Amino acid sequence: MQPNAETIRSRMRKLANPEKAKILQGFFKTSPGEYGEGDIFTGIVVPELRKLVKQFDLLPLAECEKLVHSRMHEERLLGLLIWVAQYKKAPPRDRAAIFARYVRSVNYINNWDLVDLTAEHVLGAHLVETDKSLLYRWARSKNLWKRRLSMLATFHYIKKGDFGDPLNIADMLLLDPEDLIQKAVGWMLREIGKRDLRVEEDFLKSRYKTMPRTMLRYAIERFAEIRRKAYLKGDI
Repeated sequence: MQPNAETIRSRMRKLANPEKAKILQGFFKTSPGEYGEGDIFTGIVVPELRKLVKQFDLLPLAECEKLVHSRMHEERLLGLLIWVAQYKKAPPRDRAAIFARYVRSVNYINNWDLVDLTAEHVLGAHLVETDKSLLYRWARSKNLWKRRLSMLATFHYIKKGDFGDPLNIADMLLLDPEDLIQKAVGWMLREIGKRDLRVEEDFLKSRYKTMPRTMLRYAIERFAEIRRKAYLKGDI
């Protein structure tokens, strides 16, 4: 019998860990007024979810979408991770279908792990040789997660040594007030620097005094101590 969303949910219920769920509820800021407000965890850790990905990597796209649209955080993450696994193996036509469902499900990609574990592999990968206007549109969105998706998607390009779009989007998000965006931009700048320090420093020199402190700290985290302190003091 071909697996479906309900059979997977049944399997996941057996893996639920209420004590772990309480910890995750706090870690992912699910209280009223926090960025993950209302998110519900069952306490299944990522290694266990990855085991399920291997078992159910042939799950039909529509059944994956049912998981992605779930109220349960781990079900959403599992569905997204299955799409990632499927995308990597799929022919172009099927990749387009996965990408379309991913974009259509954007309102359910609403916590940082859902973004960080999937954006580069589906969103970034699919747009690598085509129009990237979606990333720029999301970078201007009022939605926190769309902005983080736009930045994290560019990790795919950074790994290929293509820094143009990552730097453009970093510039768009340079003064973003949200801590999670500041950290994402700083992280991607740091990743650029790991591959080409000159490119990162060229970007920072005219911006480091105005960018949020959190963003700067993330961006220069791997700099030599003397250089890092100079940036933090504004002595570059």
